[in-house]
Amino acid sequence: MKSLTELLSLPSPIAICDIGAALGEKPSYQHLVDSGTARIIGFEPIASECQRLNETYGPPHQFFPYLIGDGERHSFRETNYSMTSSLFEPNEALNSRFNNLAELMQVIARYPVSTRRLDDVLEIDDIDFIKIDVQGAELMIFQNAPRLLHETLLVQTEVLFVHHYIDQPLFSDIDIELRSKGFQFHTFQGFGSRAFKPLIPSAGVNAGVRQIIWTDAVYVRDWMKLDLLPTDKLRKYAVLMHDVMSSPDLCHVVLDELGRREGIEWAARYREVLGVSGIAPE
Repeated sequence: MKSLTELLSLPSPIAICDIGAALGEKPSYQHLVDSGTARIIGFEPIASECQRLNETYGPPHQFFPYLIGDGERHSFRETNYSMTSSLFEPNEALNSRFNNLAELMQVIARYPVSTRRLDDVLEIDDIDFIKIDVQGAELMIFQNAPRLLHETLLVQTEVLFVHHYIDQPLFSDIDIELRSKGFQFHTFQGFGSRAFKPLIPSAGVNAGVRQIIWTDAVYVRDWMKLDLLPTDKLRKYAVLMHDVMSSPDLCHVVLDELGRREGIEWAARYREVLGVSGIAPE
Protein backbone atom coordinates (compact mmCIF):
# COMPACT_ATOMS: atom_id res chain seq x y z
CA MET A 1 0.00 0.00 0.00
CA LYS A 2 1.77 3.10 -1.25
CA SER A 3 -0.45 5.50 0.65
CA LEU A 4 -2.65 5.00 3.70
CA THR A 5 -5.20 7.22 1.95
CA GLU A 6 -6.11 4.10 -0.06
CA LEU A 7 -7.65 2.87 3.19
CA LEU A 8 -8.31 6.02 5.19
CA SER A 9 -9.79 9.24 3.81
CA LEU A 10 -8.77 12.68 5.10
CA PRO A 11 -11.17 15.54 5.85
CA SER A 12 -8.71 18.13 4.49
CA PRO A 13 -5.19 18.24 3.01
CA ILE A 14 -2.20 17.75 5.30
CA ALA A 15 -0.52 21.12 5.92
CA ILE A 16 3.24 20.86 5.51
CA CYS A 17 5.48 23.73 6.62
CA ASP A 18 8.92 23.55 5.01
CA ILE A 19 11.31 26.11 6.50
CA GLY A 20 14.43 26.55 4.43
CA ALA A 21 12.54 25.10 1.48
CA ALA A 22 15.17 25.08 -1.26
CA LEU A 23 13.80 21.65 -2.26
CA GLY A 24 16.85 20.82 -4.34
CA GLU A 25 16.01 17.15 -3.83
CA LYS A 26 12.67 15.36 -3.91
CA PRO A 27 11.22 15.67 -0.39
CA SER A 28 9.87 12.65 1.48
CA TYR A 29 6.35 14.06 1.28
CA GLN A 30 6.35 14.67 -2.51
CA HIS A 31 3.90 11.88 -3.34
CA LEU A 32 1.37 13.40 -0.93
CA VAL A 33 1.71 16.69 -2.78
CA ASP A 34 1.41 14.98 -6.17
CA SER A 35 -1.80 13.23 -5.11
CA GLY A 36 -3.35 16.41 -3.70
CA THR A 37 -3.27 14.97 -0.18
CA ALA A 38 -0.96 17.71 1.13
CA ARG A 39 -0.24 21.38 0.57
CA ILE A 40 3.07 23.12 1.23
CA ILE A 41 3.63 26.36 3.09
CA GLY A 42 7.30 27.11 2.53
CA PHE A 43 9.85 29.73 3.48
CA GLU A 44 12.87 30.51 1.34
CA PRO A 45 14.54 33.90 2.00
CA ILE A 46 16.39 33.95 -1.33
CA ALA A 47 13.85 35.84 -3.47
CA SER A 48 14.75 34.22 -6.80
CA GLU A 49 14.54 30.72 -5.28
CA CYS A 50 11.25 31.54 -3.59
CA GLN A 51 9.83 32.73 -6.91
CA ARG A 52 11.02 29.53 -8.60
CA LEU A 53 9.27 27.41 -5.98
CA ASN A 54 5.99 29.31 -6.39
CA GLU A 55 6.18 28.93 -10.16
CA THR A 56 7.04 25.24 -9.90
CA TYR A 57 4.36 24.21 -7.42
CA GLY A 58 1.63 26.83 -7.89
CA PRO A 59 -1.62 27.03 -5.86
CA PRO A 60 -2.64 25.82 -3.34
CA HIS A 61 1.02 25.76 -2.30
CA GLN A 62 2.57 28.99 -1.06
CA PHE A 63 6.20 29.99 -0.56
CA PHE A 64 7.18 33.17 1.27
CA PRO A 65 10.52 35.04 1.11
CA TYR A 66 10.66 35.37 4.88
CA LEU A 67 13.56 34.58 7.15
CA ILE A 68 11.88 32.78 10.05
CA GLY A 69 13.33 33.40 13.51
CA ASP A 70 12.48 35.33 16.66
CA GLY A 71 11.10 38.50 15.06
CA GLU A 72 14.31 40.46 15.74
CA ARG A 73 17.07 41.79 13.50
CA HIS A 74 20.23 39.72 13.19
CA SER A 75 23.44 39.60 11.22
CA PHE A 76 23.23 37.06 8.40
CA ARG A 77 26.39 35.22 7.32
CA GLU A 78 26.40 34.42 3.62
CA THR A 79 28.90 31.69 2.79
CA ASN A 80 30.61 30.42 -0.35
CA TYR A 81 28.26 27.42 -0.29
CA SER A 82 24.71 28.76 0.05
CA MET A 83 23.44 25.74 2.00
CA THR A 84 25.72 26.64 4.93
CA SER A 85 24.71 30.33 5.18
CA SER A 86 23.37 31.09 8.65
CA LEU A 87 22.41 33.57 11.34
CA PHE A 88 25.29 32.02 13.27
CA GLU A 89 29.02 32.42 12.72
CA PRO A 90 30.73 29.29 11.36
CA ASN A 91 33.03 27.73 13.95
CA GLU A 92 36.27 27.85 11.95
CA ALA A 93 38.37 26.40 14.78
CA LEU A 94 36.21 23.28 15.00
CA ASN A 95 35.28 22.87 11.34
CA SER A 96 38.89 23.08 10.20
CA ARG A 97 39.64 19.88 12.13
CA PHE A 98 37.61 17.90 9.57
CA ASN A 99 37.96 17.18 5.87
CA ASN A 100 36.01 19.43 3.49
CA LEU A 101 33.93 21.19 6.12
CA ALA A 102 35.45 24.61 6.81
CA GLU A 103 36.08 24.83 3.07
CA LEU A 104 32.31 24.89 2.51
CA MET A 105 31.61 27.45 5.24
CA GLN A 106 33.67 30.49 4.30
CA VAL A 107 31.82 33.74 5.05
CA ILE A 108 31.78 36.00 1.99
CA ALA A 109 29.36 38.65 3.29
CA ARG A 110 27.63 39.78 6.47
CA TYR A 111 24.53 41.95 6.44
CA PRO A 112 21.60 42.78 8.71
CA VAL A 113 18.32 40.93 8.21
CA SER A 114 14.88 41.04 9.78
CA THR A 115 13.26 37.80 10.91
CA ARG A 116 9.63 36.84 11.46
CA ARG A 117 8.20 34.64 14.15
CA LEU A 118 6.41 31.63 12.66
CA ASP A 119 3.40 32.38 14.87
CA ASP A 120 3.19 35.88 13.35
CA VAL A 121 2.78 34.68 9.76
CA LEU A 122 -0.93 35.39 9.36
CA GLU A 123 -1.25 33.19 6.27
CA ILE A 124 -0.81 30.10 8.48
CA ASP A 125 -3.53 28.96 10.86
CA ASP A 126 -2.67 25.27 11.16
CA ILE A 127 0.32 22.98 10.56
CA ASP A 128 0.50 19.18 10.62
CA PHE A 129 4.14 18.59 9.64
CA ILE A 130 7.13 20.92 10.06
CA LYS A 131 10.30 20.15 8.13
CA ILE A 132 13.11 22.53 9.02
CA ASP A 133 16.76 23.02 8.08
CA VAL A 134 18.03 26.52 8.85
CA GLN A 135 21.64 26.01 9.89
CA GLY A 136 21.43 26.60 13.62
CA ALA A 137 18.27 28.72 14.04
CA GLU A 138 15.93 25.77 14.61
CA LEU A 139 15.65 26.26 18.39
CA MET A 140 15.01 29.98 17.95
CA ILE A 141 12.11 29.17 15.63
CA PHE A 142 10.61 26.53 17.91
CA GLN A 143 10.78 28.84 20.91
CA ASN A 144 8.80 31.45 19.01
CA ALA A 145 6.08 29.20 17.57
CA PRO A 146 4.03 27.87 20.52
CA ARG A 147 0.72 28.50 18.74
CA LEU A 148 1.52 26.47 15.64
CA LEU A 149 3.55 23.79 17.42
CA HIS A 150 0.51 23.09 19.57
CA GLU A 151 -1.29 21.83 16.44
CA THR A 152 1.69 20.08 14.81
CA LEU A 153 1.88 16.28 14.63
CA LEU A 154 5.33 15.69 13.14
CA VAL A 155 8.60 17.65 13.24
CA GLN A 156 11.68 16.77 11.20
CA THR A 157 14.57 19.03 12.16
CA GLU A 158 18.27 19.14 11.49
CA VAL A 159 20.28 18.84 14.71
CA LEU A 160 23.98 19.12 15.48
CA PHE A 161 26.04 17.16 17.99
CA VAL A 162 29.05 19.51 17.88
CA HIS A 163 29.26 23.27 17.48
CA HIS A 164 29.29 23.55 13.69
CA TYR A 165 28.51 27.24 14.31
CA ILE A 166 29.56 29.34 17.29
CA ASP A 167 26.96 29.23 20.10
CA GLN A 168 24.65 27.08 18.01
CA PRO A 169 22.08 25.10 20.05
CA LEU A 170 22.77 21.37 19.93
CA PHE A 171 20.55 18.30 19.72
CA SER A 172 20.11 18.22 23.49
CA ASP A 173 18.73 21.78 23.50
CA ILE A 174 16.21 21.06 20.75
CA ASP A 175 15.24 17.76 22.38
CA ILE A 176 14.37 19.52 25.65
CA GLU A 177 12.39 22.22 23.83
CA LEU A 178 10.30 19.87 21.69
CA ARG A 179 9.58 17.53 24.59
CA SER A 180 8.33 20.54 26.54
CA LYS A 181 5.96 21.26 23.65
CA GLY A 182 4.32 17.83 23.81
CA PHE A 183 6.45 15.80 21.41
CA GLN A 184 8.18 12.43 21.74
CA PHE A 185 11.45 11.63 19.99
CA HIS A 186 10.83 9.07 17.23
CA THR A 187 13.92 8.45 15.10
CA PHE A 188 16.98 9.82 13.32
CA GLN A 189 17.05 10.19 9.53
CA GLY A 190 20.61 9.54 8.35
CA PHE A 191 23.83 10.88 9.84
CA GLY A 192 26.35 13.43 8.58
CA SER A 193 30.00 12.78 9.31
CA ARG A 194 33.54 13.72 8.37
CA ALA A 195 36.92 12.24 9.24
CA PHE A 196 39.44 14.22 11.24
CA LYS A 197 42.29 15.62 9.16
CA PRO A 198 44.69 14.52 7.79
CA LEU A 199 43.22 11.02 7.33
CA ILE A 200 40.96 10.53 4.31
CA PRO A 201 38.79 7.38 4.22
CA SER A 202 38.83 5.24 1.10
CA ALA A 203 35.26 6.38 0.39
CA GLY A 204 36.48 9.93 -0.16
CA VAL A 205 36.94 13.31 1.46
CA ASN A 206 33.28 13.63 2.48
CA ALA A 207 33.17 10.28 4.27
CA GLY A 208 33.41 9.92 8.02
CA VAL A 209 34.79 7.27 10.35
CA ARG A 210 33.12 7.43 13.76
CA GLN A 211 32.53 11.10 14.57
CA ILE A 212 28.90 12.05 13.96
CA ILE A 213 28.35 15.77 13.35
CA TRP A 214 24.72 16.22 12.27
CA THR A 215 21.48 14.41 11.44
CA ASP A 216 17.76 14.98 11.05
CA ALA A 217 15.82 14.22 14.23
CA VAL A 218 12.15 13.26 13.99
CA TYR A 219 9.63 14.10 16.70
CA VAL A 220 5.99 13.08 16.87
CA ARG A 221 3.03 14.22 18.92
CA ASP A 222 3.09 12.31 22.20
CA TRP A 223 1.64 8.86 21.49
CA MET A 224 0.84 8.46 25.20
CA LYS A 225 -1.76 11.23 24.87
CA LEU A 226 -3.52 10.39 21.63
CA ASP A 227 -6.86 10.77 23.38
CA LEU A 228 -6.25 14.54 23.41
CA LEU A 229 -6.07 14.83 19.63
CA PRO A 230 -9.10 15.67 17.45
CA THR A 231 -10.25 12.88 15.15
CA ASP A 232 -9.14 14.67 11.97
CA LYS A 233 -5.64 15.06 13.46
CA LEU A 234 -5.51 11.34 14.27
CA ARG A 235 -6.25 10.54 10.64
CA LYS A 236 -3.46 12.83 9.44
CA TYR A 237 -1.09 11.47 12.09
CA ALA A 238 -1.64 7.93 10.79
CA VAL A 239 -1.05 8.98 7.16
CA LEU A 240 2.15 10.81 8.06
CA MET A 241 3.50 7.76 9.88
CA HIS A 242 2.75 5.39 7.00
CA ASP A 243 3.43 7.62 4.01
CA VAL A 244 6.29 9.85 5.17
CA MET A 245 8.01 8.12 8.08
CA SER A 246 7.55 4.47 7.04
CA SER A 247 6.60 3.71 10.65
CA PRO A 248 3.79 1.12 10.36
CA ASP A 249 3.98 0.18 14.03
CA LEU A 250 3.26 3.73 15.22
CA CYS A 251 0.70 4.12 12.45
CA HIS A 252 -1.03 1.04 13.88
CA VAL A 253 -1.04 2.59 17.37
CA VAL A 254 -2.73 5.71 16.01
CA LEU A 255 -5.25 3.70 13.99
CA ASP A 256 -6.10 1.69 17.09
CA GLU A 257 -7.04 4.91 18.91
CA LEU A 258 -8.95 6.16 15.88
CA GLY A 259 -10.84 2.88 15.65
CA ARG A 260 -11.74 2.95 19.34
CA ARG A 261 -13.14 6.45 18.88
CA GLU A 262 -15.05 5.79 15.64
CA GLY A 263 -16.15 2.23 16.34
CA ILE A 264 -14.33 0.94 13.23
CA GLU A 265 -11.55 -1.68 13.27
CA TRP A 266 -9.03 0.53 11.46
CA ALA A 267 -6.02 -1.20 12.99
CA ALA A 268 -7.27 -4.65 11.97
CA ARG A 269 -7.98 -3.43 8.44
CA TYR A 270 -4.49 -1.98 8.26
CA ARG A 271 -2.92 -5.29 9.30
CA GLU A 272 -5.02 -7.06 6.68
CA VAL A 273 -3.89 -4.71 3.91
CA LEU A 274 -0.26 -5.04 5.00
CA GLY A 275 -0.67 -8.80 5.12
CA VAL A 276 0.98 -9.11 8.54
CA SER A 277 0.04 -9.96 12.08
CA GLY A 278 3.27 -8.44 13.36
CA ILE A 279 6.32 -6.61 12.09
CA ALA A 280 9.66 -8.37 12.07
CA PRO A 281 12.61 -6.27 13.27
CA GLU A 282 15.05 -5.08 10.62
